[in-house]
Amino acid sequence: MGFTTRWYRIPRPQTFLYLMSLRTGTELITLSLLLNKVSGVYGLLALLTGLHLSSLQLSMYIYSILALVITVLLASHIRTQSPFHCVALACFYILDSIINAAYTAAFGITWFLVISQHHSDASGSKAPGLGGSTIDETSGFTTPQYNVSHVDVAVAPDQGVSPGDEAVTVGHPGFSTTAAGPSLGHGVLQPESMSSIITICALWAVRVYFVLVIMSYARLVLRQHVAATSKANTALHTGSKSATMLENPFSPHCPEGRGWKGKLGRFMVSLGQTYWLRNEEGDEAWMNNAQSYRKREEGMASPVPGVVERERRRRSGTGPPPPMPPLQAGQYLRVQDATDGR
Repeated sequence: MGFTTRWYRIPRPQTFLYLMSLRTGTELITLSLLLNKVSGVYGLLALLTGLHLSSLQLSMYIYSILALVITVLLASHIRTQSPFHCVALACFYILDSIINAAYTAAFGITWFLVISQHHSDASGSKAPGLGGSTIDETSGFTTPQYNVSHVDVAVAPDQGVSPGDEAVTVGHPGFSTTAAGPSLGHGVLQPESMSSIITICALWAVRVYFVLVIMSYARLVLRQHVAATSKANTALHTGSKSATMLENPFSPHCPEGRGWKGKLGRFMVSLGQTYWLRNEEGDEAWMNNAQSYRKREEGMASPVPGVVERERRRRSGTGPPPPMPPLQAGQYLRVQDATDGR
């Protein structure tokens, strides 16, 4: 049963790309989020140049500015390892991923509809979809009068004018890839659409991994806080009513559970209480590995045990006697024979 449960639980990375600690990975992911949200500022500045934006694009830019402010407020607490701010950053990153997925789906559907329109008999009409007119204007598509794949030019003498020539163009019909009207299926089947779909899927696979890294770091911070502030401080589940669940650090009787932060913290933890607070097999080893990796990255690894022991004995006065001072000129060392005392 335990083996099956481990297969279905959410993955918990111990490092970031097997090269850096979870804290460093969280800082880099947050930095990429900040750079992504800065685009909302430039999007609104584009309005000053007279660029027309659809309601969907305008809402995305406004949300980007709000997300930028929230990320700046939470990013500074990654190094302080505040449980409330780290859990809030993880929950906000999940929410931002869901919102970005909705915007990506909306713009993707509109993009495929615009592509389908330019490969259909309805080419030249109003672009369909949310924000389709803006995408159609900025995409660089053309609306030719004739659908031909290539043109041959035949030159013949012009009648009545000897030095002149008459050029005759002959168009060859293109491939039959048009449809009666724009549709999502027809746009997806276009040759240039598959590369876009593959790129979007690859980027979202990276985004899912980033979500797991931030969640794992927030879980590590939360469990370290519980272990440090539990009532008896003897085990992770100390102070909890259940032997399989940790004590909620945002409970009303805990220091972190007071005020609006405590209410918000309890709400965030309740969304995934099993993930945040369940005491599962191997969690202590997972925490120790994550902490040791972070210490090695920061150059804070424990020194050699022999050096520590020698230093302790030197300070307590139980170590070996200090070496004899060097002999000066004219001095000699008198060695007593061991047989003199007999």
